[in-house]
Amino acid sequence: MSAVEFEPYRGELVAFCYRMLGSFHEAEDMVQETLLRAWKARDRYDPARASMRTWLYRIATNVCLTALEGRGRRPLPSGLGTPDHDPEAELTPATDIRWLQPFPDGRFDTESRADLRLAWIAATQLLPARQRAVLVLRDVLEFTAAEVAEQLDTTAAAVNSALQRARAALRDVDDAAAVGEPADPEVRAVVQRYMAAFEAADVPALVRLLAEDAVLEMPPVPLWYRGSRDYGRFMERVFRMRGQSWAVRGLTANGQPALAAYAPHPGGGHLLHTLQVLTVAGGRVTHNVVFADPGVLDTFGLPPHLPAG
Repeated sequence: MSAVEFEPYRGELVAFCYRMLGSFHEAEDMVQETLLRAWKARDRYDPARASMRTWLYRIATNVCLTALEGRGRRPLPSGLGTPDHDPEAELTPATDIRWLQPFPDGRFDTESRADLRLAWIAATQLLPARQRAVLVLRDVLEFTAAEVAEQLDTTAAAVNSALQRARAALRDVDDAAAVGEPADPEVRAVVQRYMAAFEAADVPALVRLLAEDAVLEMPPVPLWYRGSRDYGRFMERVFRMRGQSWAVRGLTANGQPALAAYAPHPGGGHLLHTLQVLTVAGGRVTHNVVFADPGVLDTFGLPPHLPAG
């Protein structure tokens, strides 16, 4: 067995560890630790007992559970308190909070799936770590109850019980069936109109594309807004502060449509401002999670500056 044999599993292991940890950076670190442990234990691997994939997931699960010991969840601002109504509120980052991070789809060959969506990941952060592991291993990765029991050193009955509790806790998350996929023509049309309105700093056009109860949140700033009126008032502030004539680039994150927003620069061209992950349902934008953390932006490999023209 050579380390090369592990590489085909790297992408799916990163996605698994991300679902467990809510952090892409930590997920990459946990996969490195998983593959290192697998290499050191290669002589003890028995293909008669488990496939290599199952064996690697057992190692990855235990690495993640160890990493989660004593840690709190990674939230989004909307999971911490009530919405704000002041569009001029102070935008002070809460650097003491370990915020939920987005997943860069373009870095790995992962499918656009509901179980990578930010709302789903945020909801699973509320589950106990072992219950979260059971949910992901059973419902996302489709391991059998017996396989998960082996991975977690427990019984199939305990696995099934944990799975029932986890499913009940997530039953109503973001009405996944109603959320459109990025490739859906209606979703693409909404996102294209949103991007055009954003580039033009056209707040009325943006508001027309929003659901009435649309949510706007901006980690690491802990405040958030609910409702198209407050969303629009805040966007008026953004364009007043940062100027008109933005540049926007489309991409995906967490299996959702996303955009990189570039603010106009006085010296010419545009500077990278934020990554925005959109949820579209019923022909409207229902949720926008805006990330400004430089570490998150670096993860997506976005150019920091777009030249004029």
